[in-house]
Amino acid sequence: MSRILVTGADGEIGRAVSESLVAAGHSVTALSLSFSSHHPADRLVEGDATSPDVVDRAMDDVDAVAHFAAIPHPTLGTPIDVFRVNTAATFTVLTRAGERGVRRAVIASSINAIGYPNNPHGAFPPAFPLDAHTPPDIADAYSLSKLVDERTAAYAHRRYGLDVVALRFPLVKWPDVLRDVALEFEADPGRLAREGWAYLTMHDATRAVQRALDADVVGAPVIPLSAADTLLPVDSAELVARYAPGTVLAHPVVGRAALVDTSAARDLLGFAPSESIHDGTATERASLIRSER
Repeated sequence: MSRILVTGADGEIGRAVSESLVAAGHSVTALSLSFSSHHPADRLVEGDATSPDVVDRAMDDVDAVAHFAAIPHPTLGTPIDVFRVNTAATFTVLTRAGERGVRRAVIASSINAIGYPNNPHGAFPPAFPLDAHTPPDIADAYSLSKLVDERTAAYAHRRYGLDVVALRFPLVKWPDVLRDVALEFEADPGRLAREGWAYLTMHDATRAVQRALDADVVGAPVIPLSAADTLLPVDSAELVARYAPGTVLAHPVVGRAALVDTSAARDLLGFAPSESIHDGTATERASLIRSER
């Protein structure tokens, strides 16, 4: 691939993905509503990813798409705005990519596509580990938008032959932020129970995107992601027993192993998480930037 379009390129993950793609030798077109600071992409397009004209302009000479443009949390807009923006952006980007003959896209889905983390009724998943077949229970607009985005990916493949990998990201941050979050929730672990205390370091997230762009994947698979362990320094089976007693373990979980099934990432993308915030393996942002200079 010579040129990759990154939408939502001024967001935290969008910037990190852009940096990693440039470091890997790709040309990057960055699409964002605006740019807050210098961006590593060699081509910048300012505009709304829900606009067909803007997206069509950004699609010039593009070989693949990494789509991150969205309202990233249910509290950052009204339910109507969150659903409208997220689903319209994904539909517009994938439709324009398909019409322009692009053959590979990666979209940012979310662990929220199953609905439980933000469910206002306190619903819990029926079983851990979570996987692409976990039945959804959705009662918020953001989670609904992410599930619809996954169906839009399947539509784009069926309609245009566009292969789309939908990555279900858990909490993704740089390691220093993840450690702060872990400390915050140690006092009340139940607040993260419905998402299985899952997280992924930013560097592993960018690696997953690169593997999804490069792997020989056909169709529109949904790929759950997670670090190999949980955010909290407690054995996973103990966390489930104490804070999610109505949720069964589909198979035994050893130690602090993740409560998200990442076998699809391994089998389809050849990706496995390599970093943990608990053992010194996590790549800090400052060290990554230094290594790329």
